Amino acid sequence: MSDIPKAAVSSTATEPARSTLRLDALDIAILRVLQESANSSIADISAAVGLSHTPCWKRVRRLHDARVITDQVSLLDPVAVGFGVTAFAHVRVDLVQEAALERFEAAVAEVPQIMECYAVSGSWNFLLKVVSDSVESYERLLKKKLIHLPGVSSLESTIALSRVKHTTRLPLAG
Repeated sequence: MSDIPKAAVSSTATEPARSTLRLDALDIAILRVLQESANSSIADISAAVGLSHTPCWKRVRRLHDARVITDQVSLLDPVAVGFGVTAFAHVRVDLVQEAALERFEAAVAEVPQIMECYAVSGSWNFLLKVVSDSVESYERLLKKKLIHLPGVSSLESTIALSRVKHTTRLPLAG
């Protein structure tokens, strides 16, 4: 079991407040270790970055408190758990007013198959990443839920043939 503090974990669908914490080389080194393995112990992190236990723990705690570290999770192989199809849905909403967009965003948060949702520029308003167990299942979700999300005027899907690259590691400087 990890002894990394869990105080700053958010379960809301909204974007967390941005941190104004200035990161130094030790913070970046700690973040690299945690991006590689979120369940690293403070002892392991300390050894990897060359700090003693207490200063390392304080830095990790500060990174959590400042919401630089927003969550610690186990990443699952979608195919291994039955989600072999990934689709990207480009969505246009008919009313680009704040209240209409908020209704759409709230409804998206309620659909578990929608893994990610981005407000985007261009001719579409949103890009959704959706997982499904089959193309047929995605089609049912599309017909029963996605096209009925609040304000949707059009939707275009792209089915991923394969995942060429996937990472959760940010390219930290230094």
